[in-house]
Amino acid sequence: MDDNFGLSAEEFRIQAVYSDETRQFRSPAEPTAEDWVNVRIRVGRGTVSAVFLCTNEREYLMEETKTQGAFSYFQATLPPTAEEMTYYFRLQCGEAVGYYTKYGFFSEYKHEGEFQIFRDYRTPDWAKGAVMYQIYPDRFANGDVSNDVKTNEYIYLKQKTEQVTDWSSLPAASDINRFYGGDLQGVLNKLDYLAELGVEVLYFNPLFVSPSNHKYDTQDYWHIDPHFGKIVRESGSVLAADAKTNETASLYAARTTADENLAASDALFAELIQQAHARGMRVILDGVFNHCGAFHKWLDREGLYRGKLRGAYRHADSPYHDYFYWNADGTYEGWWGYENHPKLNVEGCAALREELLAIARRWVSPPFDADGWRLDVAADLGKTEEFNHAFWRMFRTAVKSVSPDKLILAEHYGDAAPWLTGNQWDSIMNYDAFMEPVTWFLTGVSKHSTEKREDMYNNADVFWGTMSYQMGRLPSQAISVAMNQLSNHDHSRFLTRTNRQIGRVETEGSAAADANVEKAVLREAVLLQMTWSGAPTVYYGDEAGVTGWTDPDNRRTYPWGREDMELIAFHKAAISLRKEYPVLRHGSLKQLYGAYGVLAYGRFDEKEKILVALNNTEEIRTVSIPVWQMGVQAEGTLQNCLMTNRDGFTEFGFSYPVRNGNVLLPLPPKSAMALREI
Repeated sequence: MDDNFGLSAEEFRIQAVYSDETRQFRSPAEPTAEDWVNVRIRVGRGTVSAVFLCTNEREYLMEETKTQGAFSYFQATLPPTAEEMTYYFRLQCGEAVGYYTKYGFFSEYKHEGEFQIFRDYRTPDWAKGAVMYQIYPDRFANGDVSNDVKTNEYIYLKQKTEQVTDWSSLPAASDINRFYGGDLQGVLNKLDYLAELGVEVLYFNPLFVSPSNHKYDTQDYWHIDPHFGKIVRESGSVLAADAKTNETASLYAARTTADENLAASDALFAELIQQAHARGMRVILDGVFNHCGAFHKWLDREGLYRGKLRGAYRHADSPYHDYFYWNADGTYEGWWGYENHPKLNVEGCAALREELLAIARRWVSPPFDADGWRLDVAADLGKTEEFNHAFWRMFRTAVKSVSPDKLILAEHYGDAAPWLTGNQWDSIMNYDAFMEPVTWFLTGVSKHSTEKREDMYNNADVFWGTMSYQMGRLPSQAISVAMNQLSNHDHSRFLTRTNRQIGRVETEGSAAADANVEKAVLREAVLLQMTWSGAPTVYYGDEAGVTGWTDPDNRRTYPWGREDMELIAFHKAAISLRKEYPVLRHGSLKQLYGAYGVLAYGRFDEKEKILVALNNTEEIRTVSIPVWQMGVQAEGTLQNCLMTNRDGFTEFGFSYPVRNGNVLLPLPPKSAMALREI
């Protein structure tokens, strides 16, 4: 065996260096202000004369603690402190000096990519690497037809409501007033299916009372919408009115404001959470606190709550008047100018802040015991960033006071670092460091299917560069619970993106979203998703072959009875793989290979080594992958755990020999595989 695996001394020295923020290289991984922290780095055996841990305060000479195979391990211990700390490594290699950061090994210090230690920043253990499943309630399953929104029940955005009676029919280009009848009873009925799939966390799009099918325009934060819950009291009559008005039917008012209906709906949600918990699943709610709806009882533009309270729309002396921003002409301010999205004056109204914090505590406390929140457009909450940070600190204190094991995820685009310091959000919906780079590499189109970039398609350099940079901006605590999605309610379905076309339903039609899709590419993406760092999140129906352009076409119903059973079986296999090997949740991740259309990376710790490789081209690619870099024995065997290509997938254990630290893998077109060291 060649001690340097066929590499020059310089190549071996550079490629052998590795450290990260997992528990393998830092302990404790989530230190408190009172903890001593052990920091470790791996280098090539015999390649360095000294290693220094360089913090923002001082340098520490690191001690060699062990040698194992081709590697030596060095460690230094940092003292307790309440302050944030950054560090990097300086390696003395004879006369030469090298530097190692999150971005890799450099001959000169780049003043970027430092590792970070945030004290007292802990994310829930149950959420680390957990498999999540996002449900858009109106479109998942209809378990109780008695609570369905009726045709002409009310007028919303000057359109009469429509009860869609054909579950398999597709969303319309203007879909906001159309209701399919999905509800919480439907989810209860399908909990065993979700448990069998392997789901560990349910994330619901908004469930609170609201007139829209998406419910991002809340009417009452204190209760579950009876159209999703239970209607035990019916009264009033169906609306037959001029759609030019915005009057509301008495039937809708009776259904959504009656105490009996609200109490029964809340109780059903509590039962759902209890049943989910009994199956080992957690539940996350969607919190929309930047804006509410014009129907909201605090504003009560529609007069639904007349006689019950004095809404701010008609009463200047309303106790809720200061909950909103008011223009000089007496109109309220809408978020981004949307009349149906009144902007909440969270920054200027202490009473509103206290009410929102009480709402946040209510749903994560008994009798509900939801396990956390996903926060809609969280960075837009107030008028100033300073206030936003202050409010989310208050929000975190409120939620974590119920239990430190409650999870707080935020929708955010762009740099999230200022929000991820341990006192605000736990993590984010991971667009920049997952959805976007995966989508560009595998499909060459944007996550909305509205832009096409051939220069991004199969571009391994862009993929690895983007992943390295964007993941480097996130603390390890945030990475471990980041919501890694391929699709969601705001973007086109990933399976549609595999046709590499651009369009929207209103221009191309629904059928174009189904045409020429490649399920093999979706399987590549799913295998990548289930073996990547973070919390892989399946958008309902993706596992069953649902397609669709961006909103509203991405909100098609789950195809019960028409599922793609092979895709479901593959999702089960990929999720099972993730659960079988803890290294896929907690281990290190290292880039091992990149070429046009081909990626390979290792997930490893001291006990387990998993290699993941994929080929997104139209040709067979045979590649040599340096698995020694993730600690695989120089002479050994890798065995297939899961492989997919255009012909389907297999869990059969093909074996591949490791020779001199490298494995030669034949990768079929449009394929991906995960292999373990045996």
